[in-house]
Amino acid sequence: MNTKTVTDTEERKKLKRAARKKAPAKKKRADDVARGSAKKKVRHMSKGQTKKR
Repeated sequence: MNTKTVTDTEERKKLKRAARKKAPAKKKRADDVARGSAKKKVRHMSKGQTKKR
């Protein structure tokens, strides 16, 4: 929903909430899709001083 033209924040909130209620419900996430805590974590490089070669 485009609410760029509405300047009043309260009015914009009302419009957005009404649009959200009118929109069809989102589908449930599939079982095979990992949620945030279940996702594989990326191994980050160590921070701090660089190793001497």
